[in-house]
Amino acid sequence: MNAVGALLELRGISKRFGASRALTGVDFSLRRGEIHALCGENGAGKSTLMNIIDGIHQPDEGTISLDGQAVVIDGPAHAMRLGIGLVHQEIALCGDATVAENIFMPEINAGKSAWMNYASLNERAARVLERLGQDVDPAALVKDLSISTQQLIEIAKALTLDCKVLILDEPTAALTDNESAALFRVVHDLKAQGIGIIYISHRMAEIFANCDSVTVLRDGRNVHTGPLAELDADGLVRRMVGRDLGNYYPPKQEEPASGEHVLEVMDIADGERVHGVSFRLKRGEILGIAGLMGAGRSELAETICGLRTARGGSVRLRGRPLAIRKYSDALREGIAYLSEDRKAAGVYLDLPIAQNIASMALARVSSRFGLLQRAAEHKLAVSLGARLKLKSDGVDIDVASLSGGNQQKVAIAKLLATNPSVLLMDEPTRGVDVGAKSEIHHILRDLASQGVGVIVISSELPEIIGLCDRALVIRDGRLAGEVQDKDMTEEALLRLASGLCEEETTA
Repeated sequence: MNAVGALLELRGISKRFGASRALTGVDFSLRRGEIHALCGENGAGKSTLMNIIDGIHQPDEGTISLDGQAVVIDGPAHAMRLGIGLVHQEIALCGDATVAENIFMPEINAGKSAWMNYASLNERAARVLERLGQDVDPAALVKDLSISTQQLIEIAKALTLDCKVLILDEPTAALTDNESAALFRVVHDLKAQGIGIIYISHRMAEIFANCDSVTVLRDGRNVHTGPLAELDADGLVRRMVGRDLGNYYPPKQEEPASGEHVLEVMDIADGERVHGVSFRLKRGEILGIAGLMGAGRSELAETICGLRTARGGSVRLRGRPLAIRKYSDALREGIAYLSEDRKAAGVYLDLPIAQNIASMALARVSSRFGLLQRAAEHKLAVSLGARLKLKSDGVDIDVASLSGGNQQKVAIAKLLATNPSVLLMDEPTRGVDVGAKSEIHHILRDLASQGVGVIVISSELPEIIGLCDRALVIRDGRLAGEVQDKDMTEEALLRLASGLCEEETTA
C-alpha cells in the first residue's frame, strides 16, 4: 500500500472481542480528495474498523495517524474534534427532537451557547438540507418522517462538521434514486474540496460509479487494496467472499408454477395508500413487487397481513376467504411478513438469537402443557441458523451483537419457524453483503420449490429481475402493470413505475 501523503493511515490494527478475533493486522490508508470503498461480507470487520477510526473501540494493537501525526482517538466526540465524521448504517436520531435539533445535536451538546436561537438554527438546517435536495421542515419532529428522510438527516448532520474524513456506511440503503443522486453530487463536491471519504456499500453499481480505490476485508484481514479500475464486479466479489459465487441468482423454475393459487388478493384497499389492488400468487412462485419509493408497496403487504386495517377488498388462501383483522390472524393462517425496518420490527435486539427465532412459533418449542422447552428452542434456532448460514458465537448471544446482515438472517429465521404457506418479504436483502444475498436468494427459491408462495418487495430492480418469476409494478397505491419473466427488464419496470407507458398511450 502506498501511504505517501496519506490523510488517514492505520497500520497493523488488531481487535478482539472475548474469544472472537474481529481484526488481524489490518492496514488501511486514505488520501485527500479520495473516495475509498471498504468492502467485505457482513462480519468481515468493516464496522469494527470504522468504530476504531471513530473512537468507539480502541485497537488492541496497531497505530493510527491523521495528517501524518500519530493519534489515539478516545471517543466519537474526540473524533469529531479531529475532523472525522461517521454516518452509521443504522439510524440513531432523537425522534422527539426536531430536524434542526438533530442536525446540530453535536453543537447543542457542546453547549456553545446558553441560549438557542431556533430561527437561526432552522435557517441553517434548511441550507444543509437544500444541499441534499431536500425540502424538509426543520421544525418537524424526526419521528414523524419517513425512513429515507431520517437517513438524509443523519447525512446532513455529518455535513455540518468541519470534516477531513467522512465515513459513509450504507448511506443509500433507504434512499430513492433521486435522493441517492443528490447525495453523490454532495460527495463529489466534498472530494473536490480535498475531503477523504470512506464509502461502505453492498451495491456494486454505486461503488464502481463513484469510488477511486477499494480495500477488501475478509475474516478480519485486509485481502486486497488497490485502484478500483483494476477490478470488475466479479473480481471484487471473488475477493470479498474468497470463492466464485457461481450463479448469483438461483435458476428459475423450468416449468410454470402450479396452477393452484395459494393467495388471491381482490380489490384490497386501506383508504389511504392502497387503492383497489388485485393479484394472484401461485403455489411455488416468487412474485416481485416493484415501484418507486412511496408508491405503496410496503403498505400493500401490511394491509394483506393485517398490520394495516383493510377498508375494502378480500384475501383468499387456497380459495378460502380469510378474516384478517390483525397480524396474529395472518400468522395463524400461514402468512408471514418480513418488515423492511429490521431494528424496529424485525428482531428483538436485546434478546438471544434462540428466543428471537422461536418468538412467533412458541407452540413448536413448548410442551403439551404449554411450558417452554429451552432445549427445543435451542435445537430450532441451531437448525434454522445453519440453514441460513448464520454467523454467530452460538444461539444464546443477543442479536444486538450481530452484524446487520446476520440480524437480517435472524429476522428471516423467525418467519421460517412458523412454517408459512405465503411469505411477504419486504427488502429481504437490504444491508446484506453479496455472499449473504446470494444465500438468501437460494433459500427463497428452495422455499418456492417446496410449494411456498413468495412475494419479494425490492427497490433493487436487478434483484426483481434475477430472482422473480414475474413482477407487479405499483404506482400511487395502484397496480400499474404486470411484467412476465421473459419481458422483465429495468426499462420495462421503470416505465410502468414512473407512468411513462401511460403518458405515451395518451400522447
